[in-house]
Formats: sequence, C-alpha cells, structure tokens
Amino acid sequence: MAALTSKPGIPLKSLALPALLLAALAGTLAIKADLIGLAATGPVLDEPLTVEIAPRRFEYRDSGEFFRNGFAVDGPVKSVTMRRPLTIMKYQVTAADYGRCVADGACPAAEPGFAPHDATTTPATGVSYDDATAYAGWLSARTGEVWVLPSDQDLAFAAGSRFPDDALGVDINSTNPADRWLADYNREAARKASRDPAPQPLGRFGENEYGFADFAGNIWEWTATCNRRVNLDKAGIVVNDVSSCGIYVASGKHRAALSSFVRNPKGGGCAVGVPPDNVGFRLVKDTRWYAPLLAKLRERGLAF
Repeated sequence: MAALTSKPGIPLKSLALPALLLAALAGTLAIKADLIGLAATGPVLDEPLTVEIAPRRFEYRDSGEFFRNGFAVDGPVKSVTMRRPLTIMKYQVTAADYGRCVADGACPAAEPGFAPHDATTTPATGVSYDDATAYAGWLSARTGEVWVLPSDQDLAFAAGSRFPDDALGVDINSTNPADRWLADYNREAARKASRDPAPQPLGRFGENEYGFADFAGNIWEWTATCNRRVNLDKAGIVVNDVSSCGIYVASGKHRAALSSFVRNPKGGGCAVGVPPDNVGFRLVKDTRWYAPLLAKLRERGLAF
C-alpha cells in the first residue's frame, strides 16, 4: 500500500517529528508563561545578577564517603567535560532577597542568628535545604525562568581554582583508623579557625577567574547533591554505591555532608534540626528550552 500523504509526494510520517517538536515547544512556552502565573501576589522580579561559565574540561574529586576494603579513603579524581555553559548567580542569595519570599508566604522564615548590618548585601543564612528549594520555586514563578540549586559538580565547575580539594591525604593502603581520625580532626580545627564571626557582605571575598564571587568565603552553600557512601574492593572497583537524600553536600572552604534540617519533628526523622547560621545558597538558571516542562513534571512527581 502506498504511504499516506498530506499532498502529493510528502508522506505524513515525514511531518510527524516536526509536528511533535512544535507541539512540545508550544507546550513549553505555555508552561513558562504559567510559571509567572503561579507567582505570589506582586510584580514580576528582575533576574538576579549571574555569570556564565563557558564549557570546558576540568578535574573534579568525586563527592561522597569512600571506603576501600572497609577503610575510609579519599574520593577519586575524575576528568569531567561540561559541554554546555552554566548560568549561575554571581553572589549568594541575600537576606533581603530571601525575606521577600518569606513576605510572600512562599518561604519559611530563616532561623535567627547573626543580625545582618545590611540585609541587602549580606548572604541569607539559617536556611534549610527545603527552604532553599522553596526559594528556587518562588524565584522561578516571579521571573518566569527556571531556577534550581546547583549540584556539587556545578559549583566545582563555576568555582574553578577556588574549589577545595578535600582529600585528607591518608595512605590508601593504611589499615590504621587513627590516620583518618587525625586528618579529620586537623581539618575541622582549621575550618573553625578560619571562620569569620559573622557572614560578610557580598564581594568581601572577591571573584575567581570566571567572575564568580565569594565562593569559599565564610559561608557554605547548599547543593542538590545527595551524600553517598561508596564501597570499593581491594582493587578499587565499586562494590556498591548508596545515596542518602536526606543528607546533602554543602560546599565552601571544604565540603560537608549536612542534614536537610527538616523542622517538622513528625515527618523529618533523622533529618530534623535547625539550620546553622553559616550555610546559605545560590541558584543556577536552567537555560535548556525544555526546562519549564521538566520543572512542571518534577512538581507533579513525574521526573527527577
């Protein structure tokens, strides 16, 4: 049987893919418009200041807790190629910016801590992982763009030479647990000694080679990366890799695995707690054309 045609010589099946792409694009544009429609009462906000990190290849020490033959070891260094530019906030979200989300009823109030001298120039702290994701949803609605927490790898990509290599330098063949304990102790002591008494104003810690500001200053930053425990055999081959998504990686002068600090004792389980006053966040703008569609699917629990 001859193929069906829309007009002589053009099979209908050859038009199917373009039609599907147009339908997907139209749906994405409608969802993008809907993002603005979902905003809390108030004007559409201007986008925050961002920097665009050009694609490149870089070395990255994998995040997580690694154990080889039952003993803790440093994570492996891998070569990562980022093929798309990354659009990320130049500075951390300020206390004043977060306060607007609170005023709109879209974010819980930050935990009381250091009183900022100027909320418009001081990073927001005392916010949990859930608070940061609530802010991302609010900002997406207010700007009509899709904002998300960066992954640990995103921050490493943007931070460049300022991203910490958190290797403890313990001999991979050491079977003495005291070696690891001592290295952990020394790192924690150095971390506490280097911490400023209160969050400093934006720009206090300068910019890196890409114009990315204040990373590895006096606050840590939430990421969307779940903490992992990876077990390796004697040859270094992965035996199992288990993620814990009630605990997330926070990056700064060092990386740390932090509870998400759920405030509800009944629903929070072991993640219950009060967010500390030295952890804040910044966001990535998802510039992919289908990002609004993915955001909508995530909202409905249909994508991750």
